[in-house]
Amino acid sequence: MMQDTTPDRFQAADCLKFYEREPTVESPHLKSWYGRGQNFIVDYTLAEPGASLERADQSDEYMLILPGRETRVTIAAGDETVSVEGYSLTILPPGRSRIDVEQGGVILRIFTSQADDLAALCLNRDSYLAPDPNVAPYRPWPEAMDGPRIRSYSLDVPEEAGRFGRIWRSSNLMVNIFYPQGPRDRKKMTPHHHADFQQGLLVLEGESIHHLRWPWTSDLDRWQEDEHLKCGAPSLTVIPPPSLHTSQMIGDNNILVDIFSPPREDFVAKEGWVLNSGDYPPPDTRDP
Repeated sequence: MMQDTTPDRFQAADCLKFYEREPTVESPHLKSWYGRGQNFIVDYTLAEPGASLERADQSDEYMLILPGRETRVTIAAGDETVSVEGYSLTILPPGRSRIDVEQGGVILRIFTSQADDLAALCLNRDSYLAPDPNVAPYRPWPEAMDGPRIRSYSLDVPEEAGRFGRIWRSSNLMVNIFYPQGPRDRKKMTPHHHADFQQGLLVLEGESIHHLRWPWTSDLDRWQEDEHLKCGAPSLTVIPPPSLHTSQMIGDNNILVDIFSPPREDFVAKEGWVLNSGDYPPPDTRDP
């Protein structure tokens, strides 16, 4: 008889509907909602001109996404000060950094869960009082070839046959910013599972149903019903392994962002998929 290697405990999937929750942090110029997975943290902020977002002693790189073309910020980090236009993704280095909002809009910051102060702000922080046993231990990849600095990339990347979305990565994070799309064809769903890592699904516009199915174990009492999480915008859904899952976009104009930490080796291995692959070396292959 083959040994049953199915996990005996599953982490619940979180769907954080920011539009139904009070902001985690609010000031005269901004409202912020925080949510997390085991290895990543998402800060969704609505910012007005004059707002500032500061990290006094950030331990590792983090990402800034400005999904709106009208948004404009100034970033100060280390010895650099850079003006960044909207419709862009920027990687900020460890240490002290400050984002000053010149023209407001949606501001997305994505961190690893090494930022303990931000983890404590997350709406679903209680989900991680104990870690998900099915997620592999967090291990960042090597830093950029020319060292940490501000790196900014435009989202104006033409679609290309055979390339999956718009993928960028840092030493510790990976995002896929999907092109806007309408309702998904019900006959073209893509159910799949991840063996040992979570997937964050950030809905920026539109509405999706995230379908999940759990493996059966030898213990009938641990079996779980299928889930069909209907989430509008903005929302963050965390898909835990090893659930079988797929997302069904049902809005007229859907904009989603996938989040992973650390980066995915299978995506990096695909020629041309990671748009800034020349900035970072491949994953460390030493024994853990």
